[in-house]
Formats: sequence, structure tokens, C-alpha cells
Amino acid sequence: MQYDPIKKVLGNVFNRNPFLRKFFFRLLDLLLLRSWHIHKEIRKWKADKGDNTTILDAGFGFGQYSYYLHTLNKKWNITGIDVKEEQVKDCNEFFNKIGAGKSVKFIEGDLTLLNKKDLYDLVVCVDVMEHIEDDVKVFENYYASLKDKGMLLISTPSDKGGSDSHGQENSFIDEHVRDGYSISDIKEKLNKAGFDKVEVKYNYGIPGKISWLISMKIPLKMLNFTKLLFIILPFYYIIAYPVSFILNIFDTNFKHKSGTGLIVNAWK
Repeated sequence: MQYDPIKKVLGNVFNRNPFLRKFFFRLLDLLLLRSWHIHKEIRKWKADKGDNTTILDAGFGFGQYSYYLHTLNKKWNITGIDVKEEQVKDCNEFFNKIGAGKSVKFIEGDLTLLNKKDLYDLVVCVDVMEHIEDDVKVFENYYASLKDKGMLLISTPSDKGGSDSHGQENSFIDEHVRDGYSISDIKEKLNKAGFDKVEVKYNYGIPGKISWLISMKIPLKMLNFTKLLFIILPFYYIIAYPVSFILNIFDTNFKHKSGTGLIVNAWK
């Protein structure tokens, strides 16, 4: 099964005006456990950051993390880069409509060809590295693009089943070039790229895996079956989301011995 067809349907529904787009971002923040973890790491990072902060949103997708960063400080200079031309056009249009086009910009580009030097205070990379074959090259580019003491923040599947594939033909996700990283593997690759301080921890532990099942996997499987099920989703979430909400709290506030996701912080 694939995410992209569902993404396109959601985009068509919520991109009709800025209010719906903001509402969509809020839904993603509530539903996606990875958003909970990323927001938590960004809040810790921003404690001593002033207005002259530059950020790269690498593989920005819908632009929800760029939007979140912009809400924290509207003077931050945020650049998003993605290989998909339609995503670039869509996000530039939205941020221009909300009056943020001067500080938040999106460009089309290949992260393996990223050629920026000592420019960013933060690079955010969420659910991207599992799609890139030459990951070491991208890690090297991130390192070169960061200022001294700048931070790279990554969310990516672990090798504990994070891509939900395990070699099965009917896997939930068939768009990844690797099933996930082990902690030692991603640390080694980041060290090789130049990062000498790397912290990696599991997310999507037992609470997170259950939450993802009921809040994301089951609904997406339903929608892959027929888009008509969009009609019943609100009623499904009235029952399912309170449970998922509690599970997300546990997953973001406790350390996990294992998990299907990784949160990585690396400093230059």
C-alpha cells in the first residue's frame, strides 16, 4: 500500500483555502505521533535561539513542520527543499497567502546535491532518509550546511519493523529503500559524515505502536479500500482518538528499550 494516493486526496480537500490548510496541520499535529516527538525536540532546541535563526526543512512534504516553526518565531528564516515540484508550488502559495512568504520559502532540489555551507542553525528531516539510497552523502551535505554548533534533527523508522514491511508483498509501506536504521548504523553513518555528537533514542514503543495502529494504519487501510470511507472517519476518531491521545502522551514522555521509530539529534 502507498501513502501518496491518500496524500493527494487530503491535499485536494484541505488546500482549498488557508483556514482549511491550518486546520489540516492541526489535525496532523494531533494524530501523528512523530509530530509530538518532533515538536518536543524543537521546543528544547529553541530555548536560546534569537530572531536571526536559519532553518532547513529537508523533504518538507505538506510543510507542516515549517508552519510549526514559523508559529514559534515569525522572524526565523525557513527554507524547505523537496524533489516534488507540485509540493514546492503548493507550499509557496500557502505561505504567501498567510503573509509568511518573506521568511518561509520552498525550493525544488535533490538533497544528495545540496550545496550550502555553514548556513543553517537547524536542519529538520522527518520521514525522509528511509527514501534515500545514498544516505551518507545526504548526511555529509547536512553537516556542511550547518553552522558551528548547529543541530540536525531526524525522525526515521528503526530496524524494529518501522517500515512495516519485513519483505512482505502486501506491506503497508512499499516506498522505502530500507526497512529502517539500527541505532549503531545511523550513529556510525553520522559520525562518518562529520558529526561527533550524536544522540539516538527509540520512539514508537509499545504505546506508540498501538496508537499508530488505531489512529493511522487502520484508517489508511480503510481509505485505500475506498475513499467513500472519508465520510465515516470523523465518527471513527470520536471513539479512537481519546485512546490514541493517552498512548501518545506515554510514548513521548517515557524512554523505550525498543521501538519502530528513531529520533536523532546530531550537532556540528
